[in-house]
Amino acid sequence: MALWDRLKDSAQTMQAQLMAKKNELKSGAFRDASMAMCALVAAADGSIDPSERQRVAQLIATNDVLQNFPSDDLHRRFEENVNKLTADFALGKVSVMQEIGKAKKKPAEARAVIQIGIVIGGADGYFDPTEQAVVREACFALDIPPAEFDL
Repeated sequence: MALWDRLKDSAQTMQAQLMAKKNELKSGAFRDASMAMCALVAAADGSIDPSERQRVAQLIATNDVLQNFPSDDLHRRFEENVNKLTADFALGKVSVMQEIGKAKKKPAEARAVIQIGIVIGGADGYFDPTEQAVVREACFALDIPPAEFDL
């Protein structure tokens, strides 16, 4: 099986797993951590161009699991995190990782945050090494072994 097909299957599997847990994923910590993760993956290479920003915002707005929250609130939180990362990536990353760490108390939410990062990273068909690296770092922030997600 080609890498592209495996990636597509993995993203679809992650989305299906997220949908199965949708009713459990309603806390503010999950919301905040998810938006921080989306911003971190989008800006993984240290910058984010307007088309990538728009694409991720669209994915957030249309993701069924995130429908538990008002889309304008999600968009605002995503933009705040992106702005932190684009202003000063190193400093912004510390703040964003702290947001992601808020989901640590509930293992199902913590895993869902990682899955969202993988879904966002693979949405363009290529989960590149910089995106994988930031999702791996987020695993450590959430006390999840990266190997659990083949990272």
